[in-house]
Amino acid sequence: MLDHTDRPLQDLCDDVLYRLRNDTRHGDVILLLARTRTFPADHVAVWHLDHHPKAVATARTHTQRQLRHWGVDEETAYTTEMIVSELVTNAIRYGTPPVRLRLIKDRTLTCEVCDSNSLAPRLRHAKTIDEGGRGLFIIAQLAQNWGVRYSLDGKTVWAEQTLPPPTSPGPQQRS
Repeated sequence: MLDHTDRPLQDLCDDVLYRLRNDTRHGDVILLLARTRTFPADHVAVWHLDHHPKAVATARTHTQRQLRHWGVDEETAYTTEMIVSELVTNAIRYGTPPVRLRLIKDRTLTCEVCDSNSLAPRLRHAKTIDEGGRGLFIIAQLAQNWGVRYSLDGKTVWAEQTLPPPTSPGPQQRS
């Protein structure tokens, strides 16, 4: 087996398509390539939450503490807290236990909330007089991307944010 870990995915895709060019079968070809890896343990934080409205405040507290530990800037932290609040609120209101919050800090910052209900959340456009229905709309405005992933035991609603580039220390001043 060849080791292609260092080759760009586009090069691998081009190779496969080049080899298929003389294929006598008719029809479309779909090619999906992905490079997966594990995250370092200190880049992932997971909390199991009570299925109770107070879990939203608990989730925000955990998030604040973790983002401070990771050194995430204030603006991103504030946005993340809002996203976590909306995701956990939806899981508590419409989902079924158990509820789990996971934060992943990599090239992006990902917030995931899992629950055991497999029904998909809906992005709604609430009217001015509506008391609810704005959660996913708010998330869609704040996050770079969001979506739902299904599993045998429920769903995960996730939102991804870009992280600002790390600030490098400026030139040292001489005394």
